[in-house]
Amino acid sequence: MATKIGPESGKPHWHRPHMGEHRWPISIIVLLVIALQYVLPSTLSLSFQSIFCLVEAVLLIAVFAFNPRRISQHVAPTRALGLILVGIMTLSNTASAVKLIDAIITRGVTDARSLLLSGGSIWLTNVVVFALWFWELDRGGPGKRAQALHPYPDFIFPQMSDPSYAPSQWHPKFFDYLYTSFTNASAFSPTDVMPLTRWAKMLMLVQSMTALLIVGLVIARAVNILH
Repeated sequence: MATKIGPESGKPHWHRPHMGEHRWPISIIVLLVIALQYVLPSTLSLSFQSIFCLVEAVLLIAVFAFNPRRISQHVAPTRALGLILVGIMTLSNTASAVKLIDAIITRGVTDARSLLLSGGSIWLTNVVVFALWFWELDRGGPGKRAQALHPYPDFIFPQMSDPSYAPSQWHPKFFDYLYTSFTNASAFSPTDVMPLTRWAKMLMLVQSMTALLIVGLVIARAVNILH
């Protein structure tokens, strides 16, 4: 279905400047993920994991200090710090996922409860980390989306393909990317939100593959232990 054009702007309804979204909901979610990484067993985390978590917390505070309110425009230092933060979180969670898979395959795990809790924590962190990547990279990031600087989207939401599904001022927020990440990690494929660019497709592919490995191995091992 073709995208309708707003008569007052000559642009698609989703490609108009807007007030931007608040920073604090994203900051709370990131803080919760840092806490999840901190409480992971030492056998499933990087060496000096507490230092990694401290660095993540400091970066989060710095990002929030630069712009504690609405993300209404692109600010290069803030976005750079945000990307570094997501990169460190990705590195930490990837290492935990690799260690978890190695523990299941080579060393064996006998505690089903601990396995399910650790696997669930890593899977949930995976969901949030990829949601942050989607949110930070789609159309140049939240600031550039608020300024409507990029003409082409990296993700197409149902509300973008047909304006009748949402109010005229609708624009994607972090929760929309979080939902996209959750469904991709659950169904192992896109659902209602489709990636358009190659980098978006690659990110969704990597997330699906990682989630499939974690869920498949954790559930299979837990069932084996319980039986």
